[in-house]
Order: sequence, then structure tokens, then C-alpha cells
Amino acid sequence: MRKVLLILTLVVLSGSTLLYGQKYGHCNLGSLIALMPETKAADSQLEAYQKELVAKGEDMATKFQENYAAFVKDAQSGDMTPKQQQERQNALQQEQQAIQEYEQEINQKLSEKREELLKPLFDKASEAIKAVAKENGYVMIFDTSVFNAVLFANDTDDVMPLVKTKLGL
Repeated sequence: MRKVLLILTLVVLSGSTLLYGQKYGHCNLGSLIALMPETKAADSQLEAYQKELVAKGEDMATKFQENYAAFVKDAQSGDMTPKQQQERQNALQQEQQAIQEYEQEINQKLSEKREELLKPLFDKASEAIKAVAKENGYVMIFDTSVFNAVLFANDTDDVMPLVKTKLGL
């Protein structure tokens, strides 16, 4: 029993001494990106692009409102047959659907443009974080703007194949 306790104590002590030699750090990546001068230019470009896309959507909405007002006026005057009324209603519904699809397209395009503009900034920040980590001997640097995000880790063995084998996958 004493041998087991002695071995267990040695293992715990040797493991804890290894941990003390490792350095960990943290950085708020979101704040870092916001501080970069290129961010202001990227935000301006994104805002201009958004205004351009929204202007087209507003034109579509204005045209729809005009067509709807004309439809209501014609329907109230009684000059349309039920078939014509149905055709114009269908056309208005298609127009409204096109506006909704364009709104979704705007969101997608803005997301893609944001990623296009900010990716170089994130890459630059990431490279700087890696350089600081290597120069100062950090094992890991965590992003405090995102819960549990690792920004840098020393090169290690990929244990995925071993875990897959262990799980029978």
C-alpha cells in the first residue's frame, strides 16, 4: 500500500512541476481588431456597400407601393374583371416575394463583404498573437471575447486518430 501511495505522490508531484513551467495568456480579440486602424476603413467600406444595396431595395419597395396603390384604385373603380384582378394580385405577390428575397440577399452579401474586409485584419492579428506567443514562450493564448476560444497553441500531436480508434469509429 505504501508503494502505491509513494508512486501516486511522485506522479502527482512530477505532473504539477511540468505545469508550472508552462505559460498561458489571454487577449480580447474583438477589442484588438477594433483598435486596429484598418478597421475604421473596413467599416466605412461596409457602410457604403450597405447603403448601395439598401437603395436598390428601397426602389423596389417604392415601385411595389405604387403598383399596389394603382391596383387598389383600379379594383375600387370596378374597371377590372375578376381574372384581371387575380392576375394583378399574383403579380403583386411575386413583386413582394422578390423584395423579401432581395432582403435575404442583402444580408448574405453584407455578411460576405464583412468577412472579406475583416479576414485580413483577423489574419494580421492572429499572426501577431502567434509571434508574441512564440517570442514570450506562451503555450496557449485564450480569446477572452469568446468563451473558451484558443488563439494559439504550440504544435502538438493530433490525437484524433487515437481517439477515433478508442471509440471504435
